[in-house]
Formats: sequence, C-alpha cells, structure tokens
Amino acid sequence: MVDGHSMNATLDDGDNLIVEKLSYRFSDPQRFDIIVFPPQGAPKEHYIKRIIGLPGETVQIDAEGNIYINGEILEENYGLETIQNPGRVSEPITLGDDEYFVMGDNRNNSVDSRSEKVGNVKRSTITGRAWLRIWPLSDFGFLKHQ
Repeated sequence: MVDGHSMNATLDDGDNLIVEKLSYRFSDPQRFDIIVFPPQGAPKEHYIKRIIGLPGETVQIDAEGNIYINGEILEENYGLETIQNPGRVSEPITLGDDEYFVMGDNRNNSVDSRSEKVGNVKRSTITGRAWLRIWPLSDFGFLKHQ
C-alpha cells in the first residue's frame, strides 16, 4: 500500500499495488521503472520511487531544477513541478556499478536519492517493480514505466 504523497500524481496515498519480483532476476531495472526498496538502515520499511539514474551514470540537478544524466538534460515528464532542492546532487555524482538514483514524482515532497537518508539504491536491495494498481478499483491497471 502506498503511504504518502511522494509519487503523486502517478500514485496516490492509499493505492494498493502488486509488486512483481521476478523480472529483475532476468533483466536489469530500467530508467523510469517504479521500484520498491528499503531505505538505508530500515530493512522493514519500504519506499516506492522512480529510477532516474542507472549504474555508472553521472547525475546532477542544477539551480533551475533540470536533471542531467552524463551532462545532458533528462527528457522526462513525471515530475509535478520544478525541483526546488537538488540535495546532494547539486554537484555531479557518479553511480557505482550496482547503484540507481531514484526520485519520487512529487519532486518537492519526496525523500529520495537526493537525500543522504536514501542515497543511491543498490540493486541487491530492490524488492521489486511496482506493476499493477489493484485499489482503488476506479484506477485499476498497469503502471506506466516508460
């Protein structure tokens, strides 16, 4: 169950989802996948965020709120508004071979990889990919990833 507003407008507080755990055994997580993972130091808690940066990439957010991947602006339309706080990526960071940079779609109301609390997400900690919304019934359906 989604708890909070960090993924608005894609997901709402109280949405119930099915998280599929099988596909990442056979393929790597992709940019814009919505993943579930425990934050650092809280293995029983789970966050849900969208993958923005992939292993080996360099991520930065400038003062205007633009996201850069390897020095080029990321073309995406998931964020609700201009990013106000780039956090730890106001300067470029390079992801490790097994690390992902994640953000909530509600960019100014999300604790995500911009924060030291979350940081880069290691692949081994990814629980699975949010795949299907089952509640509320009026919004039943597969989640848009790409």
